[in-house]
Amino acid sequence: MHFGDSWPFVALLAVASATSIAAGLRGQEAAPRRPNVVLLYADDLGYGDLHCYNQAGRIATPHLDALAAAGMRCTDAHSSSGICTPSRYALLTGRHHWRDFHDIVDSFGGSVFPPGRRTLAAVMTEAGYTTACIGKWHLGWDWQSIRKPDARAILRDGKHHSWPADAFDWRQPIPDGPLAHGFGHYFGDDVPNFPPYAWIDDDRVVVAPSVPYAPDPKPLEGSDEGRAGPMVEGWRLDAVMPELTAHAVAWLEAQKDAERPFFLYFPFTSPHAPIVPSSEWLGRSEAGPYGDFVAQTDAAVGAVLAALDRIGAADETIVIFSSDNGPEAYAWERVRQHDHRSMGALRGLKRDVWEGGHRVPFLVRWPGRVPAGATSEALLSQTDVYATIAAIVGTTLRDDEAEDSFDQGPVWRGERRSVRDLTVHNTYAGKFALREGRWLYLTDNDGGHRQPPQWFAEREGHVAVTGDRALYDLAADPGQKHNVAAERPEVVKAMAGTLATIRSGRGTAPRLAR
Repeated sequence: MHFGDSWPFVALLAVASATSIAAGLRGQEAAPRRPNVVLLYADDLGYGDLHCYNQAGRIATPHLDALAAAGMRCTDAHSSSGICTPSRYALLTGRHHWRDFHDIVDSFGGSVFPPGRRTLAAVMTEAGYTTACIGKWHLGWDWQSIRKPDARAILRDGKHHSWPADAFDWRQPIPDGPLAHGFGHYFGDDVPNFPPYAWIDDDRVVVAPSVPYAPDPKPLEGSDEGRAGPMVEGWRLDAVMPELTAHAVAWLEAQKDAERPFFLYFPFTSPHAPIVPSSEWLGRSEAGPYGDFVAQTDAAVGAVLAALDRIGAADETIVIFSSDNGPEAYAWERVRQHDHRSMGALRGLKRDVWEGGHRVPFLVRWPGRVPAGATSEALLSQTDVYATIAAIVGTTLRDDEAEDSFDQGPVWRGERRSVRDLTVHNTYAGKFALREGRWLYLTDNDGGHRQPPQWFAEREGHVAVTGDRALYDLAADPGQKHNVAAERPEVVKAMAGTLATIRSGRGTAPRLAR
């Protein structure tokens, strides 16, 4: 090519262009990679089940203790509900479940996500992350779409319906599951004590269930809590957590040297019933089979953390660990038999609006960002995970998503002591609680869903509550033994008004207040 007398100018342009491109590439190389996110979510794990929360407990949790030592231990964190499905919905949507529903998805139930409801997984996918959910989904699928037109339901336990194995065309994809709500991959058994008892890979069963459910092995503590329905022949309940852990580790190892950051949501099936620790974990705790199952859960966390180390991603990964609600009712007898308090010093268990029903362990590790060995007493709701992670990955939230989510990043980084002053606790439709500062207001005089054994109530000093509402000063009375509603009527009135305003509003997120 001939440029004539203009060649020095053209050459200068070429050099300048090359320099500009090189500078741009250097700028791209220098730009910090957005952190990976691993969200570990235990099932029915109590506030007092981790040694780092309850040093008088009978269960060693070395991997979770190490996670706490390397990051932040939050002491006032809460799930949205005292049961499974609503807490998971709130975690993944940043919206309190009670704005939409209260109860769990039953066997072969449909999705709880209304059309257009954005999830944290969708945020991460749209931000360029590789995403996966491995474990317990329990948010519903469109099972009806693969059910045969002539299928006949079967009655279980005299009132609930289920379906035989031949009621479904197991060759077909199952719509409206995790892949329909932002995740790029799913592997799990949906719910460990619900049919179908089978592995689901993305949106298809791996092996078609063909026999009726029969628990194997029998749980060593509590009930198997299994719903009747189809099962893969030879299905073992104690093989579920090991298989999920192995799959999560393999998925993480596949991300080594990947160009895109990753988001793994690993909702465990443990230590929820059936309480079936693997044989190698039997007797590993001093709190019976449940304690052994918690110890196995801790080991699963350790396996995930080790995988992050092996792929060289530990320093650029946010790891969050929490639980969906408080411990199951078997915890009462555990106190008597093993002197282990799964609820710690709190009052109440799973399903309750007492603190023990929804105050849960919450650990976060982010090397170089979250101070190691930190403890935060800031009020935190699991709805806050959505806005916090969205802010970290640089996503601007719309007004029609994450309506109850606060960005906890300033707290996690040690820049602020707290970012929220109140949150709402609820499990079932008729009973709510409002936490505001030191005060906890209940719309009922009893925060429990079921009554504890008399021996336990007497041991704890719980007395019958008079009046129709309750108020507790958690600063002075963390065990919620002294109802001061009659002594502080002005607080009751103010909090009742605040709760009514919140329940009738569109959300509590700060950006909605403008």
